[in-house]
Amino acid sequence: MILLCPPGVYKAQSDTHLLAGRVAQLAHGRHVLDLGTGTGALALTGARAGAQSVTAVDLSRRCVATTRLNFLLHRTPVRVHRGDLYEPVRGRRFGLIVANPPYVPSETSVLPRHTRGRSWDAGPTGRAILDRICDGAPEHLEDDGTLLLVHSAVCGPERTLERLAAAGLAADVVDRARIPFGPVMRSRAQLLERSGLIEPGEHLEELVVVEARRG
Repeated sequence: MILLCPPGVYKAQSDTHLLAGRVAQLAHGRHVLDLGTGTGALALTGARAGAQSVTAVDLSRRCVATTRLNFLLHRTPVRVHRGDLYEPVRGRRFGLIVANPPYVPSETSVLPRHTRGRSWDAGPTGRAILDRICDGAPEHLEDDGTLLLVHSAVCGPERTLERLAAAGLAADVVDRARIPFGPVMRSRAQLLERSGLIEPGEHLEELVVVEARRG
């Protein structure tokens, strides 16, 4: 699938591709919401899988413009909104919510807004965005709706499951993959070691896909 990806927009990589496989299985006939859409890769996957409707959200103006262009390129309808996670879809519910959010631990809890780092920086534990997605999911899921998330194991998959359980959702890790550290993780290796998030000399990252449903 050819997607435009101008500078400053997160390019679909291993985490996106891992999640896309699950999205393709679950999107048919559902109203789909893609949070932090980037290039629109996951939104387009849902549309191609036969979603009843697709809504994509991103805080970045550049990502919103890129997603719109990519859907025009593929002649696929989608609603694209600029805003902070669930804010643009307040009061709406979806059969499938998908997200590949920023999850790389960073030195500070202050998240970048206007630099490339906004695509991956997620605070000291890597959970600044993840936890907000988990907490807001129940009020935006239909009764039989599903949430799909992908993130690195350095963020603690068990913490994601606990957070979702506290929000009233039953969750499981449904897919995993081990990949070499990319440029950002390599550049943060010493920080991650000091924080106890990886072992010294570790160079492989485990990605996890979490699926949550109403209990």
